[in-house]
Amino acid sequence: MSNQKLYAGVKLRETRTRLGLTQKDFARKLGVSLPYLNQMENNRRPVSTGVVLALAQEFGFDVTELSTGDAERIVTDMREALADPVFRDSIPPLADLRLTASNAPSLARAFLELHRAYKQSHERLASLDEMLGRDDQPTALSPWEEVRDFFHYCDNYIDAVDRAAERFAQNAGLAGKDNVAAITAHLERSGIAVTLSPDPAMRRYDANRRILTLSDRASTATQAFQLAHQCALIEHNSLLEATLDLARFQSSEARAICKIGLANYFAGAAILPYGAFLEAAHGTRHDLEILAEYFGASLEQVAHRLSTLQRPGSKGIPFFFVRVDQAGTITKRHSATRLQFARFGGACPLWNVHQAFEMPGRFLRQLAETPDGVRYLCLARDISKPGGSFRAPMRRFAIGLGCEIGHAGDLVYADDLDTGNDEAFQPIGISCRICERESCHQRSVPPLERRISVNHNERGLLPYSIG
Repeated sequence: MSNQKLYAGVKLRETRTRLGLTQKDFARKLGVSLPYLNQMENNRRPVSTGVVLALAQEFGFDVTELSTGDAERIVTDMREALADPVFRDSIPPLADLRLTASNAPSLARAFLELHRAYKQSHERLASLDEMLGRDDQPTALSPWEEVRDFFHYCDNYIDAVDRAAERFAQNAGLAGKDNVAAITAHLERSGIAVTLSPDPAMRRYDANRRILTLSDRASTATQAFQLAHQCALIEHNSLLEATLDLARFQSSEARAICKIGLANYFAGAAILPYGAFLEAAHGTRHDLEILAEYFGASLEQVAHRLSTLQRPGSKGIPFFFVRVDQAGTITKRHSATRLQFARFGGACPLWNVHQAFEMPGRFLRQLAETPDGVRYLCLARDISKPGGSFRAPMRRFAIGLGCEIGHAGDLVYADDLDTGNDEAFQPIGISCRICERESCHQRSVPPLERRISVNHNERGLLPYSIG
């Protein structure tokens, strides 16, 4: 993969437009001819090494942004959408999808939104309640999907919110184990009282009485997170609202949901402030348990934060992060790597995140290879969340975290793994509907982009062969 040509025409055009330069001036500064720049911006030529160096030297450009993976994410999303049976007879080749993702990403996202609207409308029509006349629900993108896509295409890094949280952590004196006491003192200085209660609600704020109540059943990591979340809503509401204005959500529900997401983002970035956390992550070789203990955070908070360290000029290792429930449904997902997740349904059953439920309290490690030939180090761990009392239900999830194998040496979890052995890598995929592997023993359905043939007199691993 290291010799793969880099086509980044959209990024080049965006950079030139942001700098307010004409093509002629931009070409001169990059040391290339005007026709050559035009060809690069239209993805008819790859970005040369000389141009990459010139971008860094002339403009201080973070060249890793040229390959952040937006195009790969869009291609993956389009392939999954096109696996819908409605497209069975008109599926464009993969090369066309890559050209669309590179040259016309806005058009590709519009197509994805259109397909999601179709899918949602189709599902509602299949519902008896809908057929009986319930038509009061929105017909386009669902609020949850709209918010998920907002964070997905921001690389799960919101710079203004992240930096505000880092300043808050410094001003409030957050120092890991005493986060609850530090944030409580910060709020009390502002005239807000913090109390504990057996109330099952994790957090309840009475704005009139200026009293913030936390559940005494929650862990200290959860209490600190909820305190920081409320601080975001009280002290940085204008910043959150400005960010929501820029997002231009289609519904008030999506905007309201995203505000919770942004406050959660602030809380995570305050408990795990960017600079200190990045330094500690490198220093501990990304040992999640040490980081959780040092910062007074949960394992899920630490794993999720590692996947957000994408600040220009100070990036961490690109990680993917996912959380699944016992049914295999993905409830949280983000990838700063080339690995993408299924937007609908569950994850690949060969992935070790599903085994975490069988081995509670343990980190599971896996060397994995996706159909595109990219190899990863994958970690998985169950994160059961007790309800706090005998009769309270336990919420059970598993988290997955990983990076491309080229970064494995920076993780303590890779120390005794045979990363140089091809046979050590297990083949995994994204979704059976778009996976090209022909001999997978866990395949649930055939790939919709391929024809199948059935021989009644022969049975192999599958009851059909893929053509």
